[in-house]
Amino acid sequence: MGPKQQISRIMRPDDANIVGNVHGGTILKMIEEAGCIIGTRHCNTQPGDRCAAQLARVERTDFLYPMFIGEVAHVSAEITYTSNHSVEVQVQVMSENILTGSMKMTNRATLWYVPFSLKDVGKVTEVPPIKYANPEQEEEGKKRYEAQKMERLETKERNGEQLMPVSAPEPYTVGFSQSSLIHLVGPSDCTLHGFVRGGVTMKLMDEVAGIVAARHCKTNIVTASVDAINFHRKIMKGCVVTVSGRATFTSNKSMEIEVFVDADPLIEAEKEKYRAVTAFFTYISLDKENKPLPIPALKLEGEEDQKHFEEGKARYLQNKAKRLADKQRQQ
Repeated sequence: MGPKQQISRIMRPDDANIVGNVHGGTILKMIEEAGCIIGTRHCNTQPGDRCAAQLARVERTDFLYPMFIGEVAHVSAEITYTSNHSVEVQVQVMSENILTGSMKMTNRATLWYVPFSLKDVGKVTEVPPIKYANPEQEEEGKKRYEAQKMERLETKERNGEQLMPVSAPEPYTVGFSQSSLIHLVGPSDCTLHGFVRGGVTMKLMDEVAGIVAARHCKTNIVTASVDAINFHRKIMKGCVVTVSGRATFTSNKSMEIEVFVDADPLIEAEKEKYRAVTAFFTYISLDKENKPLPIPALKLEGEEDQKHFEEGKARYLQNKAKRLADKQRQQ
């Protein structure tokens, strides 16, 4: 296997919601930081252009247990596959209760990075290969690479939808809880290239998804999982980003929220607003003892809502079947 990297940080009040649960976006940002460090470091181990690793995709990420204020997050990253122009990084997150010494795994994630030259920001540089323990390990990595490449192309095809404002929406409808956030991209949000760091974008997406979930449930809500996050285009410093979210599906104990990020390059008048990132977040509702509560059913209005609901239901059933299969394999 390839190089490894670990970062650790104690969770502060501004990392969490009002009841002390650490935001999913905070964890996603730390995951991306660890991935960016190890990806950039590895891609600069050979002669040639200096480069920085840019996040291209995050595979489905499950939040296995909640993390709380005062706990320490330990994020470990390892390079597990390289192609000519991309790096796969697998990340594991452990939470530590420093009062008792107990540790538990809260997240696993897989990220894909592409290295861009610091001299020519449009140039993708070559990735140094890693050594594999055996040929089977390399072959499995190649299969994952081809699968994510295909899924990214499929996602681009359904990338033009927009959220339209709804006047006087009824409770529990899509329009009632849909939300947007506007953010001006500053220097502290960006990489060495002047492009937004993937972790910053994911944190904003989680915030919007959380607002949608809270408006719908009116309870304490936490991130349960994130389906693959696809970074279709880079976002530059000085852009205004609009992060929008809408409920697409509810089961008895979870709700799916579609989130998309549009970038508007204000200082470049000739460039139009474009869709930069898309993802589906899943949230659950918790009571005061952090036990799951039922999710109010989503009221559907029209064919579009019904279409999104059926697509969300298919993803829900597919993920449920995958979890059961993984559980059976581990037994």
